[in-house]
Amino acid sequence: MTTSTVGDMASREQILTSLLSERTVDIVTVGRRSGLTRVTEIWTTPLYGRLFICGTPNAGKAGVLHQPRDWFANLLARPEFVLRLKRGVEADLSVRAERIADRDLRRAILGEPSTAYYRDRAMSFESALDHSPMVEVQFGAGDRWLTEAVRVAWDRLAGAQGERP
Repeated sequence: MTTSTVGDMASREQILTSLLSERTVDIVTVGRRSGLTRVTEIWTTPLYGRLFICGTPNAGKAGVLHQPRDWFANLLARPEFVLRLKRGVEADLSVRAERIADRDLRRAILGEPSTAYYRDRAMSFESALDHSPMVEVQFGAGDRWLTEAVRVAWDRLAGAQGERP
């Protein structure tokens, strides 16, 4: 459920604007082995009317093909987490991670200009395609309104720009 950490609860419009325009968020996960709360600063990637979290396949280590990421392993073990908006508005969103395994969707996402950072840090596009941690953010009970709001905002801002995966 959406909660605001400052003053009154943030308006839906403020939350949507922050979610779509300010990519830097915190994700609050539960450690898969420790069971402890983990907070990780990460970027979100809004595409195709959906929200994704991607990562580099090698944790930015030159010459390394694949370096497992703790945040990704935590989400695979316990997909429910909190997405914390912290810039334009402060709010905690209840969400769930859905691993992106479909190769065509992974290729489409990694081919977008907004994911160049991840591609450029991999040894090759194929390495990024095979090893980049990637999840779709699905909004939970109190925040389910964001599913449609993100899709509508994407359509309004991006327009119909060809086929969507």
